[in-house]
Amino acid sequence: MEQISAVEDFLTCPVCLETFKEPVSLGCNHSFCSSCLHHYWDENKTKNCPVCRRKSSKDFIDVNFALKQLSLSFSKKAPAGESEKFCSSHPEQSPLFSLDECRPLCPVCEFSLHSGHKVVSVDSAVSELKEQLHSQLQPLAQRREQASALQQQYEEINLHAQTQVKECERQIRAEFERLHRFLQQEEESVLRALREEQSRQAQTIEPQLQKIREKLSTLEQNILTVEEQLKRQSMDFIREYRHTHKTTQTLLSQPGPELGPGLLINQAKVLGNMGFKAWDKMRALVHYSPVLLDPNTANRELHLSEDLRGVRHGDTEQQQVPLNPERFTNYSIVLGCEGFSSGSHQWDVAVGDHPRWRIAVAKESVDRKGQLYTCPTYGLWCLALDDGKYRDATHVANNTLNLKRSPQKIRVRLDYDKGKLSFFDAEDMSLICSHKERFTEKMFPYFCVYKAGGAKTKEIKICSTEGL
Repeated sequence: MEQISAVEDFLTCPVCLETFKEPVSLGCNHSFCSSCLHHYWDENKTKNCPVCRRKSSKDFIDVNFALKQLSLSFSKKAPAGESEKFCSSHPEQSPLFSLDECRPLCPVCEFSLHSGHKVVSVDSAVSELKEQLHSQLQPLAQRREQASALQQQYEEINLHAQTQVKECERQIRAEFERLHRFLQQEEESVLRALREEQSRQAQTIEPQLQKIREKLSTLEQNILTVEEQLKRQSMDFIREYRHTHKTTQTLLSQPGPELGPGLLINQAKVLGNMGFKAWDKMRALVHYSPVLLDPNTANRELHLSEDLRGVRHGDTEQQQVPLNPERFTNYSIVLGCEGFSSGSHQWDVAVGDHPRWRIAVAKESVDRKGQLYTCPTYGLWCLALDDGKYRDATHVANNTLNLKRSPQKIRVRLDYDKGKLSFFDAEDMSLICSHKERFTEKMFPYFCVYKAGGAKTKEIKICSTEGL
């Protein structure tokens, strides 16, 4: 009973001393019937809490539906559909609906409190609110389609990333297997040099050792002869003395044995700078490229070489790659994978007889999805070739260049700090054109390649530097 009494006290309005009807809660955590609270405020011309007198900062307070449900359950007056009597004080009155507060209200108890609100019948409210919800269906469906399309893009990107991992793994293994083979060959070469040195040492020491053995044998034989001679008596000793003495003198007159040079293994020759020599030879196998192409920026029409230094137009064949944010979608463009925000940089591009291309530097913020012109206004500083005409693309109109010959290799030189970009014929370093600009963001190497047609050069390629 005490527990029931405590619950009843908790669910009793301090103003009307009845179970809550449409209870609202203030910031001070005191709760009241909505009508009781607003009536108290109107009478006292204040926004204070009727219990603790703390001022409320809100003019309109939402119904505490959790407390309302608890009150209804306690008083066994749970909602019963359309037959529910909204206000226990005026059960005969049909409730109205405040569209501003989005809640029903009693036309007798609360109507005067909502003079500035839009109040309609429940049926009108249901119709209007259903219309509002119905109008939201189409935007929701559009959002659902967008989310579904985005999910598909993410799944495609994730699938492509897995393919990238496998391809990178294949190339990594192939490259290191090539280097391993080279190192194995170098190891065998050094071991072969060791065996050759061992053979030389053996060929040097064996003849000398054989001579020593023969000399030692002769000396031992002579000593035995002398010892035998010394044992003889009288005339036997005298008869053999001359011969023995002569032989002994001959042996003693010969130079004594000495150690000759080059008898040991020449370790310095075999091991000296072994690692450096292998690395020095390896430099012919590896190539350094000052610029590498970024596959994630390449338009679907472009095909990059495995070493990421060459690019060609695929004619009708397109790459099945996702349209990620970094990728150019409307033009056959690819960027370098590394941008520059300081210092001086240069790279050579072999263009051969390719008939149509653009070589440039581009701002990091260059538009990758929309319309793009090869001029500084669009974040590009460009040298272009179209139909045999070279153009300095510093303006939308472009400036035609009169060159003495068609360069086979273009050198791009970017001095970021001085704000200077120059294009040269790499064969004789004659200047083709240059730009002066104050760069304010990271700049990336830029390549745009079109169909090669009947030209021999199908792929334009960034030239590598031999070795490191």
